[in-house]
Amino acid sequence: MPGAQDGGRAPAGGPGEPLPLEGITVVALEQAVAAPFASRQLADLGARVVKVEKVDGGDFARGYDSNVRGGLGTHFAWLNRSKESVALDLKTDEGRAILDELVAGADVFLQNLAPGAADRLGFGAGRLRERDPRLIVVDMSGYGSSGPYRDKRAYDMLVQAEAGLISVTGTPETPVKAGSPISDIAAGMYAFPGEHARLAC
Repeated sequence: MPGAQDGGRAPAGGPGEPLPLEGITVVALEQAVAAPFASRQLADLGARVVKVEKVDGGDFARGYDSNVRGGLGTHFAWLNRSKESVALDLKTDEGRAILDELVAGADVFLQNLAPGAADRLGFGAGRLRERDPRLIVVDMSGYGSSGPYRDKRAYDMLVQAEAGLISVTGTPETPVKAGSPISDIAAGMYAFPGEHARLAC
């Protein structure tokens, strides 16, 4: 899909020097902010990041606004520079087969779908690691894979409220969400060093 490569790659090394993650391939089944922020940092360090989007409109962050050249959302342009993009219908055998082929050639598989969705599609961590033990699998979720909230979806505003952040950004009468999606950004910030450290092993 058009637009995922807009913005160019931010330099991470000196002129003519190779970037540290050149030769690494990341397949990112991602949307919104958290996972795209994590994978963008890998792309900025030279990894080839293939972003997998839905066929019916792609990542919904494309439509957050239309302020970037070509009508792209500002969040989308910021989070998806330097990436390649492919639209797949993962409800079809053909779409899943293409994704399977992409993952087979990857070093990292990253996803932030709703809890359980990747497993239902056949791309759960257990199956992928059994097939390829060297593959780094990153499953991003709001509440982790265990505990009473493991099946719940998480949204930036919800996490800000649960963490008490909105109590200090508004007034006692009118709590207000922080303007930036800082909970999602924080999730991506913590996922990135985990990925990077594992790649260094």
